[in-house]
Amino acid sequence: MENQTRVRFAPSPTGFLHLGGARTALFNWLFARKYGGTFVLRIEDTDLERSDQKSVEVILEGLKWLNLLWDEGPEVGGKYGPYFQSKRLHLYPQFIQKLLVEGKAYYCFCSPEELAERREKTIAQGKSWRYDRRCLFMEQKEKEQLIAEGKKRVVRFRIPEGVTSFVDLLRGEVSFANQELDDFIILRSDDMPTYNFACVIDDALMKISHVIRGDDHISNTPRQVLLYQALGFPLPAFAHIPMILGKDKTRLSKRHGSPSVTYYRDQGYLPEAMMNYLARLGWASGEEEKEIFSEEELIERFDLSNVTKHAAVFDLDKLNWMNGVYIRQRDNASLSRILVEILQKRGKITPSEVTPEMEGYCEQIVAIMKDRMKYLAQIVEEAAYFFEQEVQFDPEAFQKILMKEGTEEILSRCLEEFKEIDDFTAPRLEEVVRKQAENLGIKAAKLIHPLRVAVSGKRVGPGLFELLEVLGKKRVIERIGLALEEISRQRLTQSSSG
Repeated sequence: MENQTRVRFAPSPTGFLHLGGARTALFNWLFARKYGGTFVLRIEDTDLERSDQKSVEVILEGLKWLNLLWDEGPEVGGKYGPYFQSKRLHLYPQFIQKLLVEGKAYYCFCSPEELAERREKTIAQGKSWRYDRRCLFMEQKEKEQLIAEGKKRVVRFRIPEGVTSFVDLLRGEVSFANQELDDFIILRSDDMPTYNFACVIDDALMKISHVIRGDDHISNTPRQVLLYQALGFPLPAFAHIPMILGKDKTRLSKRHGSPSVTYYRDQGYLPEAMMNYLARLGWASGEEEKEIFSEEELIERFDLSNVTKHAAVFDLDKLNWMNGVYIRQRDNASLSRILVEILQKRGKITPSEVTPEMEGYCEQIVAIMKDRMKYLAQIVEEAAYFFEQEVQFDPEAFQKILMKEGTEEILSRCLEEFKEIDDFTAPRLEEVVRKQAENLGIKAAKLIHPLRVAVSGKRVGPGLFELLEVLGKKRVIERIGLALEEISRQRLTQSSSG
């Protein structure tokens, strides 16, 4: 017998897939996997002005990157399709008609201007505004005349008297007094269904058993419950998960770190780290000390009863820590492939430069850098010297270290020694540098610091000898030579200006 657990993620394609949406998708996906159910992806694109195909592609890319693969939906199909609302428009009129015939909905001919004027008057009198049902009590003859004249109209749902209650799987019973609800529009004047109406029809026809979504939808739920009841559809179970806030307890936005999932992908965050982090935003596993969970562990432990009722706080530092853990667990070859993609996207290398040699070089870089990384794009941001022809010297490092008296002799000696080395490996290079320090009667650090600045332009980075090996003999010799030229040039400038 087919499993009756069916959940859905139903984004509107009006921008990127944000972290809040990704976490909603993740909780639905975990719930479906936990109970052997079906995870449905439905694209709610009835807002034709704001929806676009590029946003659809970004949403699909983001879900695939997180490995939140859907069982029914775009590119996959299924027996309850189509899975784009814009392709389901033929399904809605029969339900609109049913509500009109049964007196549970009615035509409204009020223009936006008329409504605005009446709203202002009501508010000026110190009263709260909700639609005054002027068109509900309109004579039939007047309605027919307005329709014949082609007057624009919408369809409103007639809110019954009483109280609407539903059980929220996180909060228990939630009730709304119907008098606080407006006779809301279910069909716009352009014959497009509104969100609350289309959502109910789609969830009912797709046999969705559990509606798991953000708690910003709680105010929509009583309206949707009334529609389910008016149409005779069975009610799904509802669970409204808390929203994600920034550290300052305001709604997540760019100032807290990008809210876009694909931004983190392009920065070199790992999908398994992001999945782990999002799962822990507002969900308690019951194992307080445990932070790192595999996909299998998340599925096994996930339970809606452990989702917190209060807002979750997005902490970029914690995400960076967690991603660092996953980077260190990953093999260098797969990290290298991600680094190559980042380099291409940032214009550091062209597709034609992606050769086995380049991939091998990136693998070497990853190997010596991964222990320091929070995300892979840090390599490009902090160690661009791996990919650039000319070293960009940190001005302060250059002045404090390379312009120090005696540095030219140190670099010149190292340069001559390096030219003679055939085995240009970290152990051999370390042996040569330490021997040179011994011969000069100075500490090895007196050589290590100038060498690092000469070949990388920076004061800090991976182990020097590993760095020299990865850069290779040819490049190291060239860079030390150029550093010596720049030191001479600056000394000349200083003496002539002095």
